[in-house]
Amino acid sequence: MLHGSETWPVRKENVVALQRAEMRMVRWMCGIKLKDRLPCKEELRERLGIDDIALVLQQNWLRWYGHVLRKNDANWVKKCMEYEVQGPTPRGRPKRTWKQVVRENCQARKMNREDAMDRCKWRKMLKDVR
Repeated sequence: MLHGSETWPVRKENVVALQRAEMRMVRWMCGIKLKDRLPCKEELRERLGIDDIALVLQQNWLRWYGHVLRKNDANWVKKCMEYEVQGPTPRGRPKRTWKQVVRENCQARKMNREDAMDRCKWRKMLKDVR
């Protein structure tokens, strides 16, 4: 369901849609119908041993971000991440970019670029939020 999600610049509506789809699948795996209204979401996730999809999305973004930061400066992937498009911009509010999403997640978890250079530390910081 999250294949390639490392580079998705999702909106809140997208996260909500993913959470709804995930809960449908979780209820289906547990054999519970929506009209049964038995356990809460967290209890079902615990039963299956899975995390909230929003948390998994954040971890995917930050894991990829750390991977790219550790790359050589000459690498084309890293160059693409830093590339700014030239030319006029369309009217209205600009769309939310992947870079903005990652920056917000890093600030929320108190992570910075220097932490990414130590892979073990970066991975540990990603897992600590659970």
